[in-house]
Amino acid sequence: MLPKKKNWKALLAASTLSLVLPAMSQAAEALLNVSYDPTRELYRAINAAFADQYRADTGADLQIRQSHGGSGKQARAVIEGLDADVVTLALGYDIDAMAHKGMLASDWQSRLPGNSAPYTSTIVFLVRQGNPKQIKDWDDLIRDGVQVITPNPKTSGGARWNYLAAWAYGLEHGGGDSNQAKTFVTRLYRNVPVLDTGARASTTTFAERGVGDVLLAWENEAFLALSQLAPDQFEIVVPSISIRAEPPVAVVDKNVERKGTRAAAEAYLRFLYTPEAQEIIAHNHYRPTNEAVAAKHADQFPPLRLLSIDDAVFGGWGAVHRAHFADGGTFDQIYGPKAR
Repeated sequence: MLPKKKNWKALLAASTLSLVLPAMSQAAEALLNVSYDPTRELYRAINAAFADQYRADTGADLQIRQSHGGSGKQARAVIEGLDADVVTLALGYDIDAMAHKGMLASDWQSRLPGNSAPYTSTIVFLVRQGNPKQIKDWDDLIRDGVQVITPNPKTSGGARWNYLAAWAYGLEHGGGDSNQAKTFVTRLYRNVPVLDTGARASTTTFAERGVGDVLLAWENEAFLALSQLAPDQFEIVVPSISIRAEPPVAVVDKNVERKGTRAAAEAYLRFLYTPEAQEIIAHNHYRPTNEAVAAKHADQFPPLRLLSIDDAVFGGWGAVHRAHFADGGTFDQIYGPKAR
């Protein structure tokens, strides 16, 4: 269940690192789920449902703590010592970075169905009611006088999906020429007045501070803004092309072995694939991977053409990171100090 409307400002104002602590016995077993920015509401509901099931199955209480922030920043925090039992991040590259540091097995993505992504999402536009700048598709974002709000791809997984969706549009409309795509994305980022560290912070900038004409948003975050800030303030625009975002989940082997929490951590992630959890996922505006649950909620999710990060256009996260987000990559060339 989504929080009541009156709580929305408090949610937006939450710090980069937040903890959700169910009221359970201090003797209860505990898990820490380190997640990306906009999943606070989703995992609050998931945690309550799983704790009930865990108690029914084992007779024990389970305390589930929650940490949120930009996906890349969260992955670095775990590498540097944040004691996560599981991670539920925005993109596979961030978990791969943890695997390269020996924190979990390199084959982590094969452990659960769907490349360990229990739900998917995509990128849409959130505009102000009436769409005063008449924003219909990606090419409208490069017009003079249009301010675009999006987070920083260096710290935010959602920002990387935003960037890549724009790149795909620029590549397609530039005849497959990567230089044309770079020119398009460069023009888009010239219209970005501020780069927040995470998706929820960008929602705050757009929705609460009133900055910008369009927010590049996770689909679930856009729907949440409508439901919590009233439908008469904003509306969603679905572009002609976007990207299939697959936020993955994984057990942090190094930590659960030391803490003795592997069984609970693995059960927690398996729960995400159950019909009960998939219903919670749909009610929080993420796209379920369970086909039966997805079919029940088909009217909720607008159809659009979605590219995959594993398509030939991108070639997977390793290739994408080297080309676009590593130091000196295309994003730095577009938005770094020298570029400006």
